[in-house]
Amino acid sequence: MKITEIIKTIYIRMTGYSYTNLGRLFLRLFIGIMMIQFGVRQIANFDSLGGGFPSVMGMSSEWSLGVFIGIEMVCSIFIMFGFLTRLMTLPPFIAMVIAEFYLLHCALNEASYLLTWQSQGFLPVMFLGIYFFILLVGPGKISVDYFLSLHLIHSADKSEDEELEEV
Repeated sequence: MKITEIIKTIYIRMTGYSYTNLGRLFLRLFIGIMMIQFGVRQIANFDSLGGGFPSVMGMSSEWSLGVFIGIEMVCSIFIMFGFLTRLMTLPPFIAMVIAEFYLLHCALNEASYLLTWQSQGFLPVMFLGIYFFILLVGPGKISVDYFLSLHLIHSADKSEDEELEEV
């Protein structure tokens, strides 16, 4: 085999094959682990964080922190398993919108345009982008949602091709 044939084969394999379902699984696991570690840190420091946490939607600061921890923990577990994935991205998405609003408009002593790339103000935006992506593309074939949908399709004696165009 010539060197040009080897290069062509490698090039085609590197550009032509798509691992979208594996990529979706990785992204779901990544975002889930990241949010769970934030939740665990907040649980560990609940006493010190509770008083200084902003009160959201009329709740006390302790209740707001508890709700945010619940969202971070429960929704992350559901997202990691790929169960009710699109529905479970909505609460953390809303929580990140609230966090970004608080960071940029309420908590900063300086103007938001003075934030550097290292500032925590951009962290909720990163999570927003990931949650939006998961909301758009769905959980993929390596998920409880996919296997549950297959079960429901087959129990109704329908064809998988008719019901699931591209997962």
